[in-house]
Amino acid sequence: MKKKNLSFKALLEILFISTRLGLTSFGGPVAHLGYFHNEYIRRRKWLDEKSYADLVALCQFLPGPASSQVGIGIGVMRAGVLGGIVSFIGFTLPSVIALIVFALILQGIDVADAGWIHGLKIVAVAVVAHAILGMAQKLTPDLKRKTLALLALVSTLLWQTAFTQVGVILIAAFIGFLLYKENKDTDDADLQVPISKRFALVCLSLFFGLLVLLPILRETTALNWIAMFDSFYRSGSLVFGGGHVVLPLLEREFVPTGWMTEEAFLAGYGAAQAVPGPLFTFAAYLGAVMNGWQGGLLATIAIFLPAFLLIFGTLPFWDTLRRNPKIKGALMGVNAAVVGILISAFYQPIWTSSILTPIDFAFAAILFTMLVYYKLSPWIIVIVGAIGGSLITLI
Repeated sequence: MKKKNLSFKALLEILFISTRLGLTSFGGPVAHLGYFHNEYIRRRKWLDEKSYADLVALCQFLPGPASSQVGIGIGVMRAGVLGGIVSFIGFTLPSVIALIVFALILQGIDVADAGWIHGLKIVAVAVVAHAILGMAQKLTPDLKRKTLALLALVSTLLWQTAFTQVGVILIAAFIGFLLYKENKDTDDADLQVPISKRFALVCLSLFFGLLVLLPILRETTALNWIAMFDSFYRSGSLVFGGGHVVLPLLEREFVPTGWMTEEAFLAGYGAAQAVPGPLFTFAAYLGAVMNGWQGGLLATIAIFLPAFLLIFGTLPFWDTLRRNPKIKGALMGVNAAVVGILISAFYQPIWTSSILTPIDFAFAAILFTMLVYYKLSPWIIVIVGAIGGSLITLI
C-alpha cells in the first residue's frame, strides 16, 4: 500500500510540474529542452547532466517531436510507463485545448504579430542560452569535444536539411569512438528505465506495423477517420528536426486534398506560434477544423503515438548500450555534437526570429540576468517577458 501511495504521489508530482511547463514553455523544441533542464535537472535533480544529455541525444536521433520525447522519457524514468503518459498529458494538454478553441471559435484572428508573443520569443532566448551554457560546461570540457561541438554547429547551421542532424550525430559517434575508446570514464550515470525489453519490442513492432497497416486500411475503407489517423501518424513517424519540419508535410497532406483551405492552415500556424508546448499540437487545430473537437483529439493521438512507441521501444536498449564501455566514447562524441546542434538551433530560428533590434537584445540580457543570477522562477520570466514584449512594440 505504501508503495502504491508513493507511486500515486510521484504521478501527481509529475502531472503538476509538467502541466506548469506546458503552460509556460514557449519558444519551440530547443527552448523546451532548456525549460526541462532548468526544472528537472537543475532544480529537482531527477536526472544528472549525463543522463539528460544521453536522453536528449537519443530523442534527437529518433524521428518525431524531440522535446516531447524527452519529457516522456523523464516521466518514464521517474514513474514508469504511467509516468511517461502523465508527463506527456501535462505538457501537451494546455496547448491542445488552446488550439482546439482557436479552431472552433477564434479562426481568422491574427495573433502571430502580437507584442506579447514577441516578448515570449525573447524569453526563449534567455532560457535556451542558460541551458546551453550549463550543458556545454559539462559535456565539452576538453578541446577535442569543443571542436566536435563546433563542427556540429557549423554543419547544422550551413546545411539545414531534415537529415543533417542525424548525419552529424552518426559522424560524431564514430569520431567519439575513435578518440575516447580507451577513455576510463568512471562517471556512470544511474539511468533507471522501468520498462521490460519484451514490452519495448512490442512497441517497436507496433510502430512499424501501423506504418504498413494504416495506408492499407485507408485504401480498402472509405472511413474519413482512418484517413485522418493515417496522415497524422505518418507525419509524426517520418519527421526529423522538430515541429517546424512537420508543417510542410501536414500542408501537403491536407491542403491540396481539399480537407481545408490554405488560409485556414496558415491561420492555425499563427495560433500554434502563440501557445506554449510542442508545435506538434498544431495537429489538434487541423483535426478540429476538419472534424470538431473529436477530430482535434484524434489528430493529437495519431501524431504523438509514434513518439510514445519509439521512446518506449528504445529506452531499455539505449540504457544497455550506454553502459557498454565500447559505446561510452561514441556517446561522449554524440553529447558534444548535441551541444553544437543546440547552439545552431539557438541562432536559427530562435535568435534570428527574436532579436531584431538593440532593445530586444537589451531585454534578453535583462531576462537572462533575472534567470541566471537572480535565480527567479521561469514562470516569472515568462510573465515579465510577455509584458515587456507588449511594451517594446509600443516604443
